[in-house]
Order: sequence, then C-alpha cells, then structure tokens
Amino acid sequence: MISKRLKFSPSVRHLAFAVTALVSSLAFAETEPNQPLKGRLPLQELRTFAEVFDRIKVAYVENVDDKTLLENAIKGMLTGLDPHSAYLDPKDFEDLQINTTGEFGGLGIEVGMENGFVKVIAPIDDTPAQRAGVEAGDLIIKLDQKPVKGMSLNEAVEMMRGKPGEPITLTIVREGNSKPFDIVIKRDIIKVQSVKSKPLDEGYGYIRITQFQIDSGDEVVNAIKKLAKANKGKLNGLILDLRNNPGGVLQAAVDVSDAFLKKGVIVYTKGRIPNSELRFKADEKDPSNGVPVVVLINSGSASASEIVAGALQDHKRAIIMGTDSFGKGSVQTVLPLNNQRALKLTTALYYTPNGRSIQAQGIEPDITVDRAKVTKLDQGVTYKEADLQGHLNNGNGLKDKPSSLKAKKVDKQLESDNQLQQALSLLKGLSIANKAIK
Repeated sequence: MISKRLKFSPSVRHLAFAVTALVSSLAFAETEPNQPLKGRLPLQELRTFAEVFDRIKVAYVENVDDKTLLENAIKGMLTGLDPHSAYLDPKDFEDLQINTTGEFGGLGIEVGMENGFVKVIAPIDDTPAQRAGVEAGDLIIKLDQKPVKGMSLNEAVEMMRGKPGEPITLTIVREGNSKPFDIVIKRDIIKVQSVKSKPLDEGYGYIRITQFQIDSGDEVVNAIKKLAKANKGKLNGLILDLRNNPGGVLQAAVDVSDAFLKKGVIVYTKGRIPNSELRFKADEKDPSNGVPVVVLINSGSASASEIVAGALQDHKRAIIMGTDSFGKGSVQTVLPLNNQRALKLTTALYYTPNGRSIQAQGIEPDITVDRAKVTKLDQGVTYKEADLQGHLNNGNGLKDKPSSLKAKKVDKQLESDNQLQQALSLLKGLSIANKAIK
C-alpha cells in the first residue's frame, strides 16, 4: 500500500475557509434574537467534506472540475434522503414539466428505486412497455446489459429514454420467475391519454384513469356525462379503474375525488414547514349524481390514485376492490433554483379524510380480489323447453328463447378481466338490492 501526505490545493483552501466562515456566522446568528436557525451546523463534518473534496481533486485518477464535484455532492445529498427527492438539472427539470402534460419520449413506465435497483411502479396503458409485457413490481437489474446497481434513478431513466424506434433491453427479475429474463422494447413517443371511458353493460359505465394530468378532473366529469347520456340520462353503477395508475398531479386527484363527493375533506398534508400543510375539501356539486361506484386498485396504484381511493373509501362513497395499493404517501414539492435547476423535495405526507397516512401502508381494499386468468368452459350441447317440438307458447306473448338464440355480445376486456367482472357483478347486485328495498 502506498501512502503519502496530500496538500490542500488553493481552491479547496478557499472552500474550507468559506465553509468555516459560513459555520461561524450561522453559529453566531443562533445567539441573536428572532433568528429562525435551530441548532449549530456540524463544523467537523463540513471540514471533512472539504478534505474529501481536496483528496478527490488531488488523487483521483482523472481530473474532475469543481462544478462537477459540487453538483455530484448535491445529487448525493438528495439521493440519501428518500427515493423521491432529487436534484434536477436543466434537462431533468424540463422533463418533469413535460411529463405533467402527457407527452414525452421513452418506454412508458413509472419507476422508483428499491435496494439499488429500478422498480416498476406501473406500466402506462398503450405504451411500448405495457405491450412488451412489463408488469408492476418488476425489478430492472440491467439496461442494455449494463448493471443498474450504482446508478441514480435519474441516470437510469435517462438511459431508458432515446429516439423513437431505438430498442433497449431490460433485464428483469419478477416474483414467481426463478431466473432473470430479458425484454426488448422499442422506444416511442409516449402520448398518455389520461381518461378513457366506455359502457360495459346496459346502465353500467367504465372509466379508466391511466395517469393524473392537469385536466383529468374535467375529463372524468365529461366521461360521466357521456356515459349517462348513452344510458338515457341515468347510470345504475360506475367502475373507476385506477389499477397500474402511478399517480401524477395532486390537484387532478382532488378534482377527480370531488366529482363524486358533495362535502368534506378529500385529503390533507402535514409537514415541517407551514406552507407544506394543505387541506382540500369537496364542493357541493356532484357530477356523478350519487351513482354507486366501485374503484379498482392494485399494487401499481400509487400516489394520486391512493388519494382518490382513500377519500372515496373514508366517505363511504365507493367500494374499493382489488389488492393493496403501492403506498406512496409523500408529497414532492418542486423548488426552482437559479440556472434553470430545481429541487424535487419531499416536504409532507398525505393523509386520508379519516387521518390515515398512506405512506408505506397503501390503501387496503374493502373486497380483496386477486388477478386471475378466466377460462370460459364449453357448455356442450344444451336443450331448453323452447327447443322441444310442440312446446307451448309463452302465456304473456313473449318470444321463445331456444338454446340456439345468440348470446348478447360481451365486452372483450370483461371476458378476460376477472376483477372487472367482480366489480360489475357487485354493482348489479347493489342495484337489485336497492330496488328490493324500495
């Protein structure tokens, strides 16, 4: 082992002097009246920082400029806080602003970090990632055979972005698979349609929110009106699908919740600083007209999705069905800095109207329904009374219903999605029960 005494470079001596002067001034300020500073800054740790800075400048195998070192130090400081806080350089800041508008380049997955690997929170509907078979909960361990371990989340996201048509290989570890496997995906321009809707059955509508964007609240209201109009002005039930919805804009989650509520708190936040404590309430309007609602969630439902599910569950406005949600209950505030940079800093936690913290807990459904494959069994040859020769006609003048009568056309998604089937069956049961009570 070779060791030698390293001398401080002039730039680092200036840095150390500046740090010492800063600490001294702040420590003095603590003794002054009406000063907000609480506690002294750790002088010894700041001196250690200056010494590490110097050692890198002098001994690192390649020359690194001061700007790069200081920016890396800032990134490290934010990365060490929690998985969602980050330092945004000009490009990252621009990407964040683009993402909230619903159009950006890449694969179409919402990701976070877990144990140094990239974890898929949810693939976004109708994107290359979803079509290629990426699933919520997947761990991405390599990108184009380059290990993800050691990368920051921003670095991994940057690798996944690129020109439309360019392929990238994701090496994935998935629960239930004994070995990692590769998925090749071609990048594309991601245009996320926030809200989709369709009639499921006579009197029953389906609304799917893929991601919460600025106008999602208005789009949900319009979807409710459209579905009601298609059913002669009245709905017997509505399914709100938030599965694999990674979240998005907080105000959009409030607006969507408000479309189903007439009063009360929707969500509130608590943090250390006064302006991090917010409380959102519903107005008296009810675009949904009190229609029975089932909300579908799963482990890919995060953040804004959990706010909506939690609010409707606490107000007993909807039945929550599916599996436990993701559990991202923290608030990230974007704090602009100079030079087109910003901090994305976790400043508070979300709480449901009843005071439940979503963080690391998620929303537990009222009715647990695991995702399963649905196989329709062949009924074989069947006969009914109407098939028999010489059968009597219906006494009320109704047409016969022989076994050869064609069955009503069923929505393709409804045929293969057992959770959606269960939600529709529940709504139909509620409708029958309500009529019986009346």
